[in-house]
Amino acid sequence: MFLAKVRGTVVSTSKDERLVGFKLLVVERLGIDGGYVGLPQVAVDTVGAGVGETVLVTGGSSARFAAARTDSPIDSTIVGIVDTVEIGPE
Repeated sequence: MFLAKVRGTVVSTSKDERLVGFKLLVVERLGIDGGYVGLPQVAVDTVGAGVGETVLVTGGSSARFAAARTDSPIDSTIVGIVDTVEIGPE
C-alpha cells in the first residue's frame, strides 16, 4: 500500500467488460517528503476520490480483492482518502 495524489481522470468507453462501472483515476505515488516518485498509473476508485486528493492505493491481488472483483484485470485500487499524514523525526 502506498500514498498517492490523484492527478486526473480516465474516460474509456471501450474496455474490458469486467471494468464497466468503475471510475478510473490517474494517481502518482508520493515519497516521504511529499514529492512525486515514479510514473503515474491508473487506479480503480472505490471510495469516491477526486483530483488533487491524497489517497491510499493498494496493488496486485489485494487491489482486485478491494474492488470485490477477483477475476478482473485490476492492478491498482484506491482504498482510502487521506486526511493528514504525520511523519516523526528520524
